[in-house]
Amino acid sequence: MSVLIIVFITAIVALFAGVFEQGKFSRYIGILGLIIAFYVSFLPEHSFFLQYKSMFEFGLNAALFTKIAIVILILLFFLGSFAFTNHRRHQSELYALMMFSLCGAIVMFGFQNIVTLFLGIEILSIPLYVLAGSNKNDLRSNEASVKYFLMGAFATGFLLFGIALVYGSSGSFDLYKIHEYGIAQGNNTLFIMGAILMLCALAFKTSMAPFHMWSPDVYQGSPSLITAFMMSVVKIAAFYAFFKIMTIAFTGITGDWINIVGVMIIITLFLANVMGLAQSNAKRMLAYSSVSHVGYLGLIFFGMNSLSSYNLAFYLFAYSLATVGVMMTLIWVEKLKRETSYSAFNGLGHTEPILAVTAAVSLLSMAGIPLTAGFMGKFAVFAQAIEKAPFLVLVAILGSALSIAYYLRIIMAMFFPKESSFKTAEKVTLTYNIVAVFIVVALIAIGIFPDLFAKQFGL
Repeated sequence: MSVLIIVFITAIVALFAGVFEQGKFSRYIGILGLIIAFYVSFLPEHSFFLQYKSMFEFGLNAALFTKIAIVILILLFFLGSFAFTNHRRHQSELYALMMFSLCGAIVMFGFQNIVTLFLGIEILSIPLYVLAGSNKNDLRSNEASVKYFLMGAFATGFLLFGIALVYGSSGSFDLYKIHEYGIAQGNNTLFIMGAILMLCALAFKTSMAPFHMWSPDVYQGSPSLITAFMMSVVKIAAFYAFFKIMTIAFTGITGDWINIVGVMIIITLFLANVMGLAQSNAKRMLAYSSVSHVGYLGLIFFGMNSLSSYNLAFYLFAYSLATVGVMMTLIWVEKLKRETSYSAFNGLGHTEPILAVTAAVSLLSMAGIPLTAGFMGKFAVFAQAIEKAPFLVLVAILGSALSIAYYLRIIMAMFFPKESSFKTAEKVTLTYNIVAVFIVVALIAIGIFPDLFAKQFGL
């Protein structure tokens, strides 16, 4: 809980820096606070906070996923000086809202009670409704905010109805007491209905089909740095919460929901990859790519073992790093070209080779090409599920092969254009190049030496 308090205080300080017209320092305040929080996450939790462990416990898994989310948010903050050039007067609010949302994510990592889960989801989501519509002069941004809010409210209704049914049948909000009830009386119809309603609500938060319909429009309409935040940090929090609630509270009735997840994985991989191929806009394609990765992640529910949490963390870290790598390139192109079509990337490899190589390595990692972190992440998840769900693994492999086609469209545009469209003297900043090099090195190093992931995060 110490990490949660540090992030919250940092968000408050960053917010008030804007009140005193020092918004340009909010980014540095945020980075400093996040670095301190990252350091504290390695320390043992203070005994004072043990009294809250029935509601929130900062255990090993919570600490691991918190570290991953903090690292990704620090990288995003480094990109903020360029990405938020159109929000000079409101930068402090944007950085503060992202950190408030991170507070919700941390709660979702450590929840021990489904009421705490609900609070975490709302703390995570409410700042996102504002962030999605922060580009006030863009109708698509306004549409993204409204659509996300309305669909989020709809999903919250499912979640609360499910919580009510689970509590009404089991008589408890505690994950482990619900787990015991599920084992003892798992044939209770209301209990099963509650679990399925909660599954649907969390499938919405992770954008798993058929509850994905909001994500392409919201991701495309939101400011690109906010899109990167939703595709990485928010995805990490949402999927881990989904994984935790289903594999702890509802293991006693796994047979009643696992097949539903299997069908959703098939629908997700088919729809996302086919729709990704049909896109002419790179940002919208990446939105469908994000949906497809939820399908791959869904295989973690099959063949559960002691390494499942670690495999999930590895995959999410590799995916999030790659997402930042692609999105930072897209942000640069969008600022210069005012668009994100594939043609906007023509010739980027000749004018900004570091940025183009970063995007290419990130896209290859997303596709699961060997020697990248994405390959090792997919291999671990697929290997876990191959015995219990070979058909789903086959579908996932075919989906990965299909995804290469739309990832290559950006790579081809950057390095093999018919005509370069970059005729600007503006160069990438030093900060951008440092972040780009870090991402490339990390994706390749972890892909070749996967044990580095465990060492760097204190496992």
